[in-house]
Amino acid sequence: MTDSPLASFLLPDGFARPGLATLLNETSLGPELARYVLRAHDQRLSRLSRPHHRRPAHRATEPVLLVPGFLAGDWTLTLMAKTLRERGFRTYRSGITANVGCTLDAATLLESRLEEIVDRTDRRVQIVGHSLGGMLARGIAVRRPDLVSGIVTMGSPMLAPGAHHGLLSRGVEALVALNRFGVPGVMSAECVAGSCARESFEESREAMPDGVGFTAIYSRRDGIVDWRACVDPEGHPVEVTASHVGMAVDPRVIDHVGAALRRQADVASTPSLRIA
Repeated sequence: MTDSPLASFLLPDGFARPGLATLLNETSLGPELARYVLRAHDQRLSRLSRPHHRRPAHRATEPVLLVPGFLAGDWTLTLMAKTLRERGFRTYRSGITANVGCTLDAATLLESRLEEIVDRTDRRVQIVGHSLGGMLARGIAVRRPDLVSGIVTMGSPMLAPGAHHGLLSRGVEALVALNRFGVPGVMSAECVAGSCARESFEESREAMPDGVGFTAIYSRRDGIVDWRACVDPEGHPVEVTASHVGMAVDPRVIDHVGAALRRQADVASTPSLRIA
């Protein structure tokens, strides 16, 4: 992996970085976004045509924290959050403006955010993470099962974080260069090739704690990461037909996310907790 700034252990044998032809699958983002707009329009018309007392009134009890992917911020999951709220979920933002910093620092930020939500709601939290956001969720679930009742990952290459397209490697290189020039809050070489990277990777490979649900959503049409790296044997696999970026907006994927959240809420062994 000489053309990547990431450590070789992040790309184990059996996985590969997607090529140019696979990247073309990401051009379906436009149709996927259009599908969301059309679905939202149809549902709005349907709601307006029904008497108020016949509209669904169910509400999920567990809060849901949404975590964006690499180079992305909370705004990328705005449409998903809106849909989940319409279906009764209580959604929360991660507080990440741009996911470009050290993964350990990001995990610490999310851990604090989870503590705030648990303290406020007296409920453990389910995490929905897109790409890198899912890998962060995986590690936090291992570290703090007292805060997390379940996770749903979307296109998160937990088995091989280095199995991504070369364009992402260029992005990582740029961030590391900025860090060397003294720009704060961006990844350093240690974050992608040193002990920091190894700690994050090893934590995300530990066994999931009892009582924490795990659904891994993946797509064979993923043009950014090797879809095989997203199928964690610890999780319940769900295959979708979407691009990597489009998973955040495709209503069919959001349907699967909502179903996974409800399924995991139903089987959670500890429905309520407060931080000691």
